[in-house]
Amino acid sequence: MVLLTGFVPFGGELINPSWQAVAALDGRLIAGHRVRAVQLPCEFESAPRALRAALRRYRPSLVIATGQAGGRAGLSLERVALNLIDARIADNAGLQPIDVPISPRAPLACLSTLPIKSALLALRDAGIEAEVSQTAGTFVCNQVFYVLMRALVRRPEVRAGFVHVPWLPAQAARHDGPGMALDTIVRGLEVIVETSLNTVADACAPAGAEC
Repeated sequence: MVLLTGFVPFGGELINPSWQAVAALDGRLIAGHRVRAVQLPCEFESAPRALRAALRRYRPSLVIATGQAGGRAGLSLERVALNLIDARIADNAGLQPIDVPISPRAPLACLSTLPIKSALLALRDAGIEAEVSQTAGTFVCNQVFYVLMRALVRRPEVRAGFVHVPWLPAQAARHDGPGMALDTIVRGLEVIVETSLNTVADACAPAGAEC
């Protein structure tokens, strides 16, 4: 079983491409694994509960959480989850925590266990714009990413990580920013899932940031 998660709309948006993309893959069979998509609330208090419930229900062998990152031009394979919430805007429940840890006395950061370099190369081979991102932000997306990695500490055989997706073209036009067609996002996630299931050791390729 492969578990994909996406978020409800937030920040005044009417749609969230992360949910639309993973919902399009729900029920799909990829590399012998059935995909299940779960929608998470964009709320600091309830999103971790919903994620943990999905992990208990499906007992997946691969988990990829996704979220919307408006303003980015391509798919972002997130490398680092920070143990920090610093909300620039309120969540959908009206909460806006500032400078608080996700989990007190837990590690400062967790790393993705997806083969992000191999996935990056596969996406580029497929003609899909992508990057390895060094930060998932400090909002609910990062919180879910961090909670996910901590939940799987004792299950090292389960690969997991987070992918940010761009605005859809209609959203991008309203914000005068870059966007990506939904079918391209869906295909990109499919490539990431397939690569994560079929790759034993991650590729050694440069994907760092200069500053």
